[in-house]
Amino acid sequence: MATTNLVRKPSQPPASSAVGSVRRRLDLREKPQLWLVPAVFVVVVLGWEYGIALIGVDEYVLPRPSQVVDSLWRQLGDDQFWGHLWVTSQEALVGFVIGVGAALLLGTFISQIRIVEATLMPYIVAFQTVPKVALAPLFVVWFGFGLTSKVVMAAVISFFPMLVNVIEGLRAADADRIQMLTVFGASRSQIFRMVRLPSALPFIFAGLDIGIVFAILGAVVGEFIGAKEGLGYLLLQTNYNFDIAGMFAVLVVLSVMGLAAHFVIRLVQKRVAFWAEDTKVIGA
Repeated sequence: MATTNLVRKPSQPPASSAVGSVRRRLDLREKPQLWLVPAVFVVVVLGWEYGIALIGVDEYVLPRPSQVVDSLWRQLGDDQFWGHLWVTSQEALVGFVIGVGAALLLGTFISQIRIVEATLMPYIVAFQTVPKVALAPLFVVWFGFGLTSKVVMAAVISFFPMLVNVIEGLRAADADRIQMLTVFGASRSQIFRMVRLPSALPFIFAGLDIGIVFAILGAVVGEFIGAKEGLGYLLLQTNYNFDIAGMFAVLVVLSVMGLAAHFVIRLVQKRVAFWAEDTKVIGA
C-alpha cells in the first residue's frame, strides 16, 4: 500500500494583511498630511507650553495649554456650559437653515430670469457691502434680546455666500449640453434638473461650507451685543472676570463646532456630489 509524505509548508502571512500594510505605507507617502497635521499640532502646543515660561509672559495674559485644558475640563463638567452650548448651536443651525433656504430660492430665481437679475443684483451687491456685524445692534432693537435676533443675524451672514455660489454654480452649466438637450426638445425644468443643478452642486456645497461657519459667527456676534445665555455671553463673562484660560476654552469649543460642521458638509458632499470630488471651487 503506497503512502504519501505530507510536506508542511512554512506558514505565510495572509495576503490581505500584506496588502493592508502596503496600503498604509502608500497612504503615508502619498498623503503626508496624515502625519504632518498631528506633528504640527504637537510642536505648536509644546512650544506654547514651554515657550511662555522661557519668555516670561504672565499667565493672565497668555495661559499655557495645560491651563486651557483644565479650564475646558471644568466647564465640560458644568451643566450651565452645556446650556450655553445648546443655545448657540440652536441659533446657528436655525439661522443657517433659513439663510441657506432663502439663498437657494432667490439664487435660482435670479439665475434663471435675466430681468430679475438685472433688477435685483445692484441692491443685493449694495446690501452685501454693509458690514453685517454693524447690523447686530439693530437686530437686537428690532427683535429683542432672545433667540430671534441671533437667528436673524446668523441667517443674514450665511445668506450671501450661499447666494453668490448658487448663482455662479447655475451659470457654470455646460452650454453645449444645454444646447443639445434643447435640440432634443427638453423643457427648461428638465434642463435645470439634468444639467444646471448637477453642475451647481460643487458651488452649492462650497456655499454651505462657508455659510455654516458664518452662521456660528453670526450667533456669537449677536450674543456679544445682547444676550443672557450662549457661548458669546460666556465669552464676555470670562473676559469680565479676567479668566483668560476660560476664554481660550470657549474659543476651542467654537473651533470644534466649526470643524465638526465643516466635516459634516464634506461628508454629505461625498455622498451627494461624489463625481465632483476633484472640482476646485473658490471659497470651498
